[in-house]
Amino acid sequence: MEHSTAPTIGASRDQRDLVSGILVFIIADLIVFGMLFTGFMVDRSKELAVYNQSANTLDYHLGLLNLLILVTSGLCVVFAVTAAREGRLTALRNWILAAFVIGAGFGVSKAIEYGDKFAHDIGMHTNPFYMYYFALTGAHFLHFLGGMGALAFIWFYSLRHAGAPDFRGKIEAVGLYWHMVDLLWILIFPLLYVLGLQWQPCP
Repeated sequence: MEHSTAPTIGASRDQRDLVSGILVFIIADLIVFGMLFTGFMVDRSKELAVYNQSANTLDYHLGLLNLLILVTSGLCVVFAVTAAREGRLTALRNWILAAFVIGAGFGVSKAIEYGDKFAHDIGMHTNPFYMYYFALTGAHFLHFLGGMGALAFIWFYSLRHAGAPDFRGKIEAVGLYWHMVDLLWILIFPLLYVLGLQWQPCP
């Protein structure tokens, strides 16, 4: 049975402040993205044909794959936080590592997708839809990179500082941030990849 010297969650003021701080950041970030989502829907209503036509140039299956990747990675983070609460340090590290490795698949997928768009000379200035496409997915990708960095940090941090007073607080904060990355893609995926998609009937 595993044991850890990590402190109880919420045992120190610093831990509570860290989690509260990341929650404030997440709320502010979601408000900004919410404004972008609203702008997208308003502008889409003005040029419906352009938006629908452009939406059908995206790879729905790749977008869905990205969704599954992030949700699976997020589930690993849930297990990691649970392991931390139960003092199972080895399990914590394994789940964080799994979340990182699985999450890396999202980065590879987006690189392929962006590469295809650039190869076809598609950019933010192509049309209004693609302006939002690159703005939303680009901003999300920056958040994704930040989350990957946070996962790597907490894994290395756990090797030497598992007993630090702020250990649990850092894990909680990283977990919340990664779930925000998941949530943003859950919202972006239907807006860009599903809304306006013309389904082909089965033969």
